[in-house]
Amino acid sequence: MKIVRRLSLLLFLIVICVGAFVYFFLRSQGMFREPQYDQDRPTDVNINTPAILVFDKTNGFIHKDAIPAANDMLSLLAKKNGWSLYHTDNAAVHNPDDLRKFQTVIWNNVSGDVLTEPQRQALKTYLSNGGGFVALHASGGDPQYAWGWYVNDLIKAQFKGHPLFPQKQPGTLVIESPDDPIVAHLPSRWVMDDEWYSFDKSPRPGVEVLLSIDETSYSPKMAGKDISMGIDHPMIWKHCLGNGRAFYSALGHYAETYRDVNYSQLVEQAIIWASGKNGSPCKASVSN
Repeated sequence: MKIVRRLSLLLFLIVICVGAFVYFFLRSQGMFREPQYDQDRPTDVNINTPAILVFDKTNGFIHKDAIPAANDMLSLLAKKNGWSLYHTDNAAVHNPDDLRKFQTVIWNNVSGDVLTEPQRQALKTYLSNGGGFVALHASGGDPQYAWGWYVNDLIKAQFKGHPLFPQKQPGTLVIESPDDPIVAHLPSRWVMDDEWYSFDKSPRPGVEVLLSIDETSYSPKMAGKDISMGIDHPMIWKHCLGNGRAFYSALGHYAETYRDVNYSQLVEQAIIWASGKNGSPCKASVSN
């Protein structure tokens, strides 16, 4: 009996240690934190036009490799195109005076609830008045949103999971709008490695899907749970929001994605579109 009790105690201690390790590991990745809200707007938003805002605050999971890789890519694109780039993780930049200085707002792997109610209203007004919005990967991949408008009207779909074991898989992406400048440079079927998001539903019909994924090319299971969407599984799309333009790409969990020439060109063209430099003008048709 002593041996059984000792083994039971040992097993209990192992479970406690493993649980503590998992908890503190997830904490180090940004999980289990209380949201931190910014109240004081930045004082250094002095930029030349055309100007792009890059915002990468995290109140949830932190993409520690993807965020800096995406920022590096965006800096190179800004230099190439002559854009004035302003980068911050201060959510208080979402105010009417500062937002009107930018043609496009880019959310780089933003996670968790990050905006106060006045900041939310400032972003909605900015978009309805003709601003541009580009969301990368986790900016549309949070399991819970405190702001229903963001997921229902701006992103247009609710993230529900991604494969695990393995998490990184090769997948075949299918170009749905081959004449659109955002994806015109890509082959009709583009194979790459990434973490493949699934959503609660397709964002159609209220968006133009640019690129979807062939679910037969990878395993859409999350720790054994089926998270497949079927034949309609969009990964990149765009749409008008009032007079504004919104673009979302679910790609980009890994740093190497942002170093891929094909993906860099795709994001470049998305920013150009969101800034209103090509494509038909958006007309106010969505309420604020």
